[in-house]
Amino acid sequence: MPKRIEELLELVVKENASDLHIAVGLPPMLRLHGGLVKADTDPLTPEDTVNYMKAITSREHQEEVQKVGGTDFGFAFKDLARFRVSVYKDRGDIAMALRLIPYTFLTFEQIGLEQRTMEYLLTRPRGLILVTGPTGSGKTTTLASMVNWMNENLEKHIITIEDPIEYYHTHKRSIINQRELGVDVPTFAEALRRGLRQDPDVFLVGELRDLETIEAAVTAAETGHIVFGTLHTTGASRTVDRMVNIFPVAQQEQIRVMLSVSILAVISQLLLPRVDKKGRVAVFEVMVATPSIQNLIRERKTYRIVSEIQTGAKWGMVTLDACLMALFKAGKISFDDVMIYAYDPESTKGQLIAEGIIDEEMAAKVIKQDGIQDVKVEK
Repeated sequence: MPKRIEELLELVVKENASDLHIAVGLPPMLRLHGGLVKADTDPLTPEDTVNYMKAITSREHQEEVQKVGGTDFGFAFKDLARFRVSVYKDRGDIAMALRLIPYTFLTFEQIGLEQRTMEYLLTRPRGLILVTGPTGSGKTTTLASMVNWMNENLEKHIITIEDPIEYYHTHKRSIINQRELGVDVPTFAEALRRGLRQDPDVFLVGELRDLETIEAAVTAAETGHIVFGTLHTTGASRTVDRMVNIFPVAQQEQIRVMLSVSILAVISQLLLPRVDKKGRVAVFEVMVATPSIQNLIRERKTYRIVSEIQTGAKWGMVTLDACLMALFKAGKISFDDVMIYAYDPESTKGQLIAEGIIDEEMAAKVIKQDGIQDVKVEK
């Protein structure tokens, strides 16, 4: 028989799974260390998934599912953790994806970011700090740790705008107001405009998802505020190009100049499975906006940003490929993953061969792909 939803959520917390997937025709699936694992229960029926949904979803959100086919929200589970929930229709049946949000905040050392670089960025008086990466790469966790550090160390008024609220912050040295789309404010852009009249020092924008929000965020950064935002891009140069190209051609030159002045840093990240122990490890590319990088943005030479990052170690900068190689040398990730995720795999492979880290035989290995594991999770 299928487990009760409470038992499944307890299992997610116990196993430290990142996600729980609920769909008709499959047992509940846990994303564990990057892979998918089947819970030891029967496949779910349409009635099972509806009952799971109703057990955690308010009447208002249930009505939204019926009207538009889906809804997103967050909720607290006992005193163990929070979950971010996406309910959606799958061939007419109810399905859900639940993301585990721990109550504890990670330190920069635990995340894998350099403390000195982060403290330098977070104590700037104004500017735009972008955390980018694909879905499930840990962007929310990184941003929550940044906000928590500011809350513990600085006296600021911090406004977060999220959809939905994931990590809950309490007032420490700073004042933190958290606003949820659809509950407290209608849109990200409108929340930013209203927030500018509320004596803010810092904004966190859950997602820079459209032109209006990006324009409002850049304006807020220009006018004397720290603004955190996320994008689903990988790499600093691609992130800048994405922000510029979302605007009509007639506005792109203006936004390029505004970005060159306002941008403080781009932190791109991935989460990869570890080979030395269970779990995943974050891989970063860190760009700090030095005057030379600001000039490259202004002059449409973003393709040269990677070269600036390579020579910017004294600013705490690191390329994704360099970070991948460092983690591989430390025995934390596989060579296959280095080749899959490197921007320039051939150059990376050549450098590892030249340094004697791998030989030609290893470099020629065929990359293996793992499917869904049929692993029994203890009840």
